[in-house]
Amino acid sequence: MRLTLGVLLVAQFMLAVDFSILNVALPVMGEGLGFSLANLQWIATAFALCAAGFTLMFGRVADLFGRRRLFLGGLAVLGLTSLAGALPPAPRF
Repeated sequence: MRLTLGVLLVAQFMLAVDFSILNVALPVMGEGLGFSLANLQWIATAFALCAAGFTLMFGRVADLFGRRRLFLGGLAVLGLTSLAGALPPAPRF
């Protein structure tokens, strides 16, 4: 079975939103971690490297257990964790 275009568009949208959230949150994250503006690029680089590494690893897992099932499961986990991150009761410092 093929994934429908709508599912693929939702996945691409979620990926774009996650990278956009990272870019918006960079100044606050850098301040909290004590990074200078020049070192903020390393946060985005670490995020991209982790995403690429997990893509390779889960590509192999998808070959073993089924691409569609893993893709839809990963999309559900990403959606739930994004929702959980967006709904904190109050900031904790």
